[in-house]
Amino acid sequence: MNRYADMKRRHQEEINRLPLGFAFNDRQFGEMMHGWGLDPEKDTDKLYRLPGGGFVQKKDHALLHETLERQEAELQEAIGADKTGEGFIYEMFLQELSDHEFGCTMDTEEALDALGYTAAEVLGDPRLKRGIEKAATEICKGDE
Repeated sequence: MNRYADMKRRHQEEINRLPLGFAFNDRQFGEMMHGWGLDPEKDTDKLYRLPGGGFVQKKDHALLHETLERQEAELQEAIGADKTGEGFIYEMFLQELSDHEFGCTMDTEEALDALGYTAAEVLGDPRLKRGIEKAATEICKGDE
């Protein structure tokens, strides 16, 4: 069981349940707006645009932020509780390195980007450094 992967899956399920819309052209935008009972010509002032073609109604904006802030706090609490880097932090790096094909590329950059860390931050924190080293070693062993 990978606790980080479980948390990530659960967080994604929560995001999927939020009242978000996505549109990549005018037709999709119109469909999204009509689905919300809004007029695509007159009610654009009732929306906030999100990255990646996403939209949220202003009335639901606080719910989105509360969800994201709670999820980030849960992640940071789990990272903070791992005093050695060999528990949750290791599982976090193992999952992200695997997801970003570290076993093929031997490059940690994409995994670190996904987690919001720089290499300097990871190397500067003994727990993070231990976790990524342990995860990289585990992945490399699997390639033998």
